[in-house]
Amino acid sequence: MKILLACSSGMSTSLLVTKMEKYAEQEGIKATIWAVGQDKVEQEMENAEVILLGPQMRFLKSRFEPKAKELNIPIDVINPMIYGRCDGKAVLEMAIKLIDNNK
Repeated sequence: MKILLACSSGMSTSLLVTKMEKYAEQEGIKATIWAVGQDKVEQEMENAEVILLGPQMRFLKSRFEPKAKELNIPIDVINPMIYGRCDGKAVLEMAIKLIDNNK
C-alpha cells in the first residue's frame, strides 16, 4: 500500500511516518509511506493509494478532493488527538480502513 501524508511543510509528519513504518514492519504490512508539504500534494497524489492530511491542513481538503476523487484515491484528515500523540498504529489503521472501504 502507498500512503501519502501531507502537512504544511512536510516536516511535522516525518516522525509519524517513522512510527507508521515501524508498526507496519512489526505487523508484516508492506507499505510505502511518505510525507510532503502542501505545495507537493497534487503532484504526488497520483503515486498514492490514500492521502491523509495533517489536522493543520483540514481547510485544504476541499481543494484536493476533486483530483483525489478523479483518481479514485480516498482522502481524509488525521484526527488531531492521534496526530498529536504521533500514534503510528492508529494512523496506519486509518489508512488501511480508507483503502479497504474504497475497493
